[in-house]
Amino acid sequence: MAGRTFAIGDIHGDLAALEMLFQRLPALTVDDTVVFLGDYIDRGPDSAGVVAYVRALTSQIPAKIVTLRGNHEDAWLQVAERGWPEFIFPRSNGCLECFRSFTGAPPPSEDELATPAEMTKMLTGKFLPPDVLEWMRGLPFFYEDEHAIYVHAGIKRTDGEFPHPREVVPARALLWLRDRDFFENYRGKLVVFGHTTTRTLPNELSTHTPEDPEDLWAGPACIGLDTACGKGGFLTAFELPARMVYESRG
Repeated sequence: MAGRTFAIGDIHGDLAALEMLFQRLPALTVDDTVVFLGDYIDRGPDSAGVVAYVRALTSQIPAKIVTLRGNHEDAWLQVAERGWPEFIFPRSNGCLECFRSFTGAPPPSEDELATPAEMTKMLTGKFLPPDVLEWMRGLPFFYEDEHAIYVHAGIKRTDGEFPHPREVVPARALLWLRDRDFFENYRGKLVVFGHTTTRTLPNELSTHTPEDPEDLWAGPACIGLDTACGKGGFLTAFELPARMVYESRG
């Protein structure tokens, strides 16, 4: 019999929410799997702490740990390898919070801008420790077990069908998709995803607390777990096959 899988949505630098969520999960065993859907960094106050916490879990709990790549990890890899100022400049991407966290500086206020010196360092991504960049490079683009397929963002319809993630080229497309066609019309093996906040998903399609658009989103054949952690929301975990929901809020 397959063990339990606990999928965890986008964390975005909110270490306090991550710690609270793990306090609320049941005791994990060697038969269990924890799947992180990516986006560990940016926006929240402690990107460095979140990365350290997640990386240390493999030696601290008996469950199998799967850490998927999110679009924010993917973006920072592009910044570090060939530059991508268009990702750095929008304040809403939370890059300054990430920079301050990894360099030990206090978190910025919501409207605070980077200094010229900070911006110069952010544009290269070289403030990220080499071992963190190497860890990001090794993050897989999807995971699958008996219960579901897990991706950061979703699967785009191609030639009239939704391909399996292993058939998606380039695989980075799994990290950036925001497409109502997937949320509404995908059918097949259950897909658990993050990336798009649940409050922006088609709430009329959700069968899980439709009166609360901030909550987990349960569509026809996919589950959305980005409940806006690190950007004013909370962190959510989804247990399969029991379909139990755990939250850091409240």
